[in-house]
Amino acid sequence: MEAELTQTVQRNCDISDAKDNGIYSLCTLVLKLRNRYKWEKNIEPWNEPESADLLDWIEERENFWETISDKAYTPLAVGHDTFTPWDSAGINKRLENTGLIYGAGYGRSMKAVFFLAEKLREETVEGCPVIVLGKERATELASPFAMLQDDVIYIRRSPLRFFFWDHIQDIQSSSRTSLHFALDQYGLLENGKLNQPEIRKKLDGIVDFETPIFIYHEVGEMLQDTFDSTTMKTIVSNFPHSAVELVARSLKDILADTHPQGMISFIIREKRPTSLAFYVGFLDGLRKVLFPEIIEAFPQFLQSKDWNIIEDASERCRKKNLKLADTMCDIAKLIGHQPHSLIQERFNKEILCPLGLDAPV
Repeated sequence: MEAELTQTVQRNCDISDAKDNGIYSLCTLVLKLRNRYKWEKNIEPWNEPESADLLDWIEERENFWETISDKAYTPLAVGHDTFTPWDSAGINKRLENTGLIYGAGYGRSMKAVFFLAEKLREETVEGCPVIVLGKERATELASPFAMLQDDVIYIRRSPLRFFFWDHIQDIQSSSRTSLHFALDQYGLLENGKLNQPEIRKKLDGIVDFETPIFIYHEVGEMLQDTFDSTTMKTIVSNFPHSAVELVARSLKDILADTHPQGMISFIIREKRPTSLAFYVGFLDGLRKVLFPEIIEAFPQFLQSKDWNIIEDASERCRKKNLKLADTMCDIAKLIGHQPHSLIQERFNKEILCPLGLDAPV
C-alpha cells in the first residue's frame, strides 16, 4: 500500500509542478530544482551535484512536465478506500499507525501542494496540535516547511534544513548585521567568514532549536482572525500572481508573527536572541516593507539587550497593519460586485501608495 500511495502522491506533486512552475522567477526556479534534485538523489544540503548532471536532470524534468501539464490529479487509494487528493483528513485517518502523514492544500498563487512524510513526533502548542515530520516520501517544488491544515500545524524538517542551509550561505553576499550576529552566536563564523565544516556539524542542532519560532508563526496564523481563509482564497483566486496577492499574503504573515501568541511574543518571552536575529535577517520583500519597526529596533536591541524595545516595535507594527488589513478586507468584499479594474485601482490608491510602492503597470 505504501509504495503505491507514495507513487501516486509523487505523480500529483509532479503534475502540480508541471502546471504551476511558472509562478517562480528563473533564479528561484533553478534553486528549487537544485534542491528537488538533491532530495531525489538523497544528497545533503551542503553537497553540490555535478553541474552537467544537474543540467541534464533539469532538462529531463522540463521535458517530463510537458507530457503531464494537462493531466488531472489522481485519486489516492488507501487500503480498500479511494480518496480525492484534497481529502487529507480522510487519508490521514486511514494512515493511522503507519507513521506516515499526508498533506494537501494550496500555496502561493494557488499552486497545489502535496506531500507524504514520516512522522517524527506530535505535541501541543498554545492548544494547537503540532506534528513534526522527518523523511519525505513525496514532495513538490514549493515544499513549504511550515503549514496549517485542518487546524493542525505541520513542520516539515527536511525542507527546513535546506532553507537554513541556503540562507546561511547567503551571508557571503549579505551585509545584514542580524544574520552575522545569529551565526556568530552559534559559533559559525571564523574571522568574519563562514566555517563550513562547523555549519555541517551544527545544522541539525540549529534547525531543531529554531523550529519553535516557525510553529509559533503558524499558531499566530491560526489564532488571528483579521484575514479569514475565505477572504484570502477570494483574493488569491481573483488576483493570482499579482501585487494584491503578494500584499495580502505578506500582511497575513506579519499579523501572525505579531499576534499576542505568535512568533515575536514567543521570542520575547523565551529571550531568544538568535531567533530574533534570524527573523530580522530572513525578513525580505513586502514583509520588510510592512515591518520596518523591527529593522530599526534590532540595532538598538543589540546595544541594550532590552526586550522592551522589540515588544514596542511589534505592538506598533501590529496596530498599523491591523488598520491596513481592515482596508484590504473592505476592498476584498467588492470582488464579485465591481470590475477587477476598479478594485485594482482602489487597491493601488489605498494600499500600495501609502506603503510607498509603485502601482503595477
